Amino acid sequence: MNADVTHDKILIQPDIRRLWPADKRLLLDHFARLDRETRRLRFGASVTEDFVAGYAETLLGLDSVVYGAFVDGDLHGVGELRMLLNSWPVRAEIALSVDPDWQHEGIGDALFVRMLAAAQNRGVRSLYMMCLRENERMQRLARRHDATLTFDIGEVEATLDPPWPTALSLAEEMVGETRTYLHAVLRPPF
Repeated sequence: MNADVTHDKILIQPDIRRLWPADKRLLLDHFARLDRETRRLRFGASVTEDFVAGYAETLLGLDSVVYGAFVDGDLHGVGELRMLLNSWPVRAEIALSVDPDWQHEGIGDALFVRMLAAAQNRGVRSLYMMCLRENERMQRLARRHDATLTFDIGEVEATLDPPWPTALSLAEEMVGETRTYLHAVLRPPF
């Protein structure tokens, strides 16, 4: 874990790495820790434990890229990039969730930045994020990254247009993944 001092507040800089099928238990545990309100805001409606478990079971499929935000080796946030198959130009949807006790710590922003880079490096031309109208935290996050927000009766759609991939953006993603992997492997067990 790294920390940056910004405006007299220490923001957590989590280790962010891609989640794989072997991480399914971590993903299930993360969704299980979300309280009722956090789940409602994440999924756009009140959902059951069974729905959340089923969602987590299928999330690590071929149409998605999922990243986890780790603090001291523990998963506290998840970012999802779901490709909208058969779309041209390529479009994708982004979704985020952060453990309730870890919100307001910069984890959502760090995940958002990684999801934008992942979209850019996969040639995504339009990136969408849907949230409930009362989810002002997600709206602020989207605005911070220059998203266009469109308000409807009960929801808000944020749209971003990532730039084309570059050699630098591809290298940054590879280096970030390698650094996080090495940090996890070389972490002392105490």
